Amino acid sequence: MGGMAAAARLRVKGHDVTILEQSSRAGGKLARYERDGFVFDTGPSLFTLPAVYRDLFLKTGGALEDAVDVQPLETAFGYRFADGSTLDVPGVDPGRIARAMGDQLGGTADGDWRGLMARAAEVWRITRGPFLQSPLEGAGTLVRLATDPREVRAVAPFTSLRNLGRKHLKDPRQVTLLDRYATYQGSDPRKAPAALMTVPYVEQTFGAWHLGGGVATLADALAARCVERGVTMRFDADTARILTTGAGVTGVQLADGERIDADIVVANCDATHLYEQMVDDPRGRKPLRRIRRTTPSLAGFVILLALRGRTEGLQHHNVWFPKDYDAEFDAVFGDRPVSDPTIYVCAPDDPRMRPDDDHESWFVLVNAPRHGAVDWDSLRESYADHVLDVMARRGFDVRDRILWREVRTPADLDRSVRAPGGSIYGTSSNGTRAAFLRPANISPVPGLYLVGGSAHPGGGLPLVGISAEIVAEAVGRA
Repeated sequence: MGGMAAAARLRVKGHDVTILEQSSRAGGKLARYERDGFVFDTGPSLFTLPAVYRDLFLKTGGALEDAVDVQPLETAFGYRFADGSTLDVPGVDPGRIARAMGDQLGGTADGDWRGLMARAAEVWRITRGPFLQSPLEGAGTLVRLATDPREVRAVAPFTSLRNLGRKHLKDPRQVTLLDRYATYQGSDPRKAPAALMTVPYVEQTFGAWHLGGGVATLADALAARCVERGVTMRFDADTARILTTGAGVTGVQLADGERIDADIVVANCDATHLYEQMVDDPRGRKPLRRIRRTTPSLAGFVILLALRGRTEGLQHHNVWFPKDYDAEFDAVFGDRPVSDPTIYVCAPDDPRMRPDDDHESWFVLVNAPRHGAVDWDSLRESYADHVLDVMARRGFDVRDRILWREVRTPADLDRSVRAPGGSIYGTSSNGTRAAFLRPANISPVPGLYLVGGSAHPGGGLPLVGISAEIVAEAVGRA
């Protein structure tokens, strides 16, 4: 998605642009699976901060809403905690969401969440321009963020998301809910920076959205926009090397030996794969050393379930927490499968994603360690059975309703999109300096730029779209 977004922006700026896609379809991790009338998003299943893509589509030829069916979610998430209590979170408005928390959780949940989101709003104001929407410049980025001591205290750069939650939230269920937002960046809340408080703020302020037919329709729309603007798209074109001289990039070489000349190369592959496998240039060694100082992001284990019947009490997005959330992060970052995982289920009430009203399409995701640390090929079916058993213990036993299932492991993600080990977001945000070690959009090799979830500012559709805007503007200044 980052590559296509950058391509469309560069094309309207007057560049001749060719997209080289290793697979036979556009979209990368934003993909779908279809069978027997069941349709599943197999990558991102939540659309947030639509302004990023509204800006992209308007600046490249037409409104986002003319290209995809943008639908607000009245209820964004249904949470179930280990003690059996539940929380249904409205789709938009931090104040409304805080009231829902107070009504359903009791105690000081309403006021506590309002206080946290007020602080998150301030952090969003402080960091959005100088950090998220600007090129990463190492210490220079830190200088831009450290102009006012009050702003530094608000951002709390040396505080973890977990500790921030415990400071603001008295109800441990709210702490658990906040912890989960660290996983949006593939990270451990005990180590991820407090600034990730902006993730729920963005989700709740700008809304949680569904795209009719599935979020993957955004990939189709963006590919069509690229073609409309005159971008050349080549599929099954496997790029093997970035060609360089002392002056910078000169083009790329495909796996079949074909060489393609280019003054500018925008890499949308995983940054680790880029610098380890594709850049044979000494200027690429420094960013590779920086990457190796970080912790890879968590991976994901996925089950696609084609179910007969309908499920009472199910929301569009559902999260069922375990008794011991810390044990989950200990396992994921300790390189072993999670025995009692948090389970996420996306079950869109979308007639375009199921054969009829008496069936459901469930996308089931649990956090997982990377392939290599764990041999996921050997555990594929047995761990899927285990996840279904855990779901049954949590009150959602669908085993007798399954028409068929499709299992996707970290090994599959590694092979399909070359995400090393199946790490969804490249590197995690574990550690105070992790965000500043993320690969920069402007490479040390002149003419080479990085876009996508493994580069600055991070993973997820909104940040990937922002990375494309940063790259397009940087190319224009070069």
